[in-house]
Amino acid sequence: MAHIIVIGAGFGGLTAAALAAKQGHDVTLLEKNDQIGGRAYVKHVDGYSFDLGPSWYMMPEVFERFFAHFNKKVPYKLTRLDPSYRIFFEDETIDVSADLKENLALFDRLEPDGAKKLTRYLAQAEYQYNTAMKHFIYRPYLKHTDMLNIKLGIEGAKLKLYQSMETYVNKEFTSDKARKILLYTLVFLGGDPKRTPSLYSLMSHVDFNLGVYYPEGGMQTVAKAIAQQATAHNAKIRLNEPVQRINTENKKVVSVTTTKDTYAADAVIANADYHHVETQLLTKKDTSYNENYWAKKTIAPSGLIITLGINKKVPELDHHNLFFATDWQRHFANIFDNPDWPDNPSYYVCKPSHSDPTVAPKGCETLFILVPVAADLDDTDKDAYAQQIIDHLDKHAPIKGNITHQEVHAHSYFSEHFNAYKGTALGLAHTLLQTASFRPRQQSPKIKNLYYAGQYTHPGIGVPMTVISGEIAAQLIK
Repeated sequence: MAHIIVIGAGFGGLTAAALAAKQGHDVTLLEKNDQIGGRAYVKHVDGYSFDLGPSWYMMPEVFERFFAHFNKKVPYKLTRLDPSYRIFFEDETIDVSADLKENLALFDRLEPDGAKKLTRYLAQAEYQYNTAMKHFIYRPYLKHTDMLNIKLGIEGAKLKLYQSMETYVNKEFTSDKARKILLYTLVFLGGDPKRTPSLYSLMSHVDFNLGVYYPEGGMQTVAKAIAQQATAHNAKIRLNEPVQRINTENKKVVSVTTTKDTYAADAVIANADYHHVETQLLTKKDTSYNENYWAKKTIAPSGLIITLGINKKVPELDHHNLFFATDWQRHFANIFDNPDWPDNPSYYVCKPSHSDPTVAPKGCETLFILVPVAADLDDTDKDAYAQQIIDHLDKHAPIKGNITHQEVHAHSYFSEHFNAYKGTALGLAHTLLQTASFRPRQQSPKIKNLYYAGQYTHPGIGVPMTVISGEIAAQLIK
């Protein structure tokens, strides 16, 4: 039985801890903050429950697979949302349905032969998804040559690895609205359509075919269910215990020091911010990626987060709502090319009280607003900027006279709570040269028994991806 220390109780860390404990190891999970879930942090104020992190439950098979390792079914109630989400364009509002037939009819309305085009596009997306999940997602990439296998060579062209999402979608569709509907998910993967490989069109299969769900109680419910599998196998979870140092001898971890204690370690799985682990928890001689490496990387966006308690119902909004700016390209440029606060942004609004009455007082609504913004910005004026977003939202869904609670978070929140590099909300963007073996390694090139999970590693950003990263880390220590 080995002593395994897991750093960070986000979804990757929780998954790795649970699976390592099931293998029979003595597992201790160390968490800096006062609750598990990482960025899926929940704040309770005056009868409102605010999820400050991920709110889209997608790729249900990933969670089914995790619980199947324990011979269990998913232990929480899932509701498939219909509509999956609502989109506010400047001139009309469109609901994307859980019923594919309705979406085919929508695309027929948006452009000639839209249904036929969408059918063809989704067939390719399904192929890409199934191929990726079967051959490429659930495997470690420990060196660049791991991508140079026969299967990838055969499938690479079919998977459309070598063209951008923008190029691919623009070839297939002519309607500006159809294009935006298919490209919007890249924002939540930290990507720019011009830079993201069209492999990620597989997300349209996730969206249109597999569906969007809501776990009763929110994403914290999912985190707790995974944690329960860990503790059921005797893993220990210690909250409010920041790690200060990873101690090594002869290129191996021997212990981990926190603000409270030092823990012997036969192996460590770091699910904390990768840059933070490398530059703050390890000595320089143990570091695999220097500051020059990180400076060259395309960092995914940070986010302006606004939480609002509304003392009335807001029927204009559905559970998930997307507001698309007319100048779509300018917002992406403000994130990736000329970092600045966008003056006409696209943004997202979640109204979980639409599906879950327990997250708001009776007759009230809980709102969560997310504006993707460039990493590494000064967020001193975030409150004034947030007011601009609220003013815009108020034109579509009148709320300004009914706000009883309001908080604003941005870069400094992610830096302080999660040690996030440059205040990013997500990690590394999904560009071609930041995919699979081109992401930071899941096993340290310098320290033999140091492993990594989380959004910086393969397979990347998003709750399902970090769950998979935790499963891969557990495979590696096995």
